[in-house]
Amino acid sequence: MHQDTYKHKGQRKKLIEELYNSGITDKSVLEAMMKIPRHFFMDIGLDKLAYQNKAFPIAAGQTISQPYTVAFQTQLLEVKKGAKILEVGTGSGYQTAVLLELGTKVYTIERQKELYLNAQVLLKTLGYKANFFYGDGYKGKQSYGPFDGIIVTAGAPFIPDALKEQLKIGGILVIPVGENDKQIMYKITKTDENEFKEEQFGDFRFVPMLEGTAKK
Repeated sequence: MHQDTYKHKGQRKKLIEELYNSGITDKSVLEAMMKIPRHFFMDIGLDKLAYQNKAFPIAAGQTISQPYTVAFQTQLLEVKKGAKILEVGTGSGYQTAVLLELGTKVYTIERQKELYLNAQVLLKTLGYKANFFYGDGYKGKQSYGPFDGIIVTAGAPFIPDALKEQLKIGGILVIPVGENDKQIMYKITKTDENEFKEEQFGDFRFVPMLEGTAKK
């Protein structure tokens, strides 16, 4: 069983300082990440490596994103307390925890059954409450929208229209777009009912976003 020791907290503090020095300036994002024991979201064998600024493998051939990427995407989302956020790709549940720690209401979708089940157990153990869905993230969750923010945590080959439609006016979609193993981070702000402002923020690497649910 994982424990959050003084050593882990010290390593976490060093990681947060590294993120700040890399250009993550949103204090609330850094504070949220300081509170969350990232090693709980990883295999116990990776315990000693959890606070390196690297992505690591988790179940179902997926990864837990690099802390810098989590911080960068969350900062782009400009979340406010009480905001309604849709997360596409629950994964380990770490990004979900960061959003919840920021005081948002999270609706999160996962297509891998194993991850969908594991994340629910872990987040509940840590005292977090999110709304979990097993299914296809491309379609979003229209019945729960519109959302203040939508965050996609896998590389998308294109920007799904369904996600843009489910934003509130003033809402932000943060999505890495690109084929193969390299994506460009997009921030898309809904400025009017059918108008969007697109900004690009450099290259990132994500596992691919797939349609449907995993055949398992």
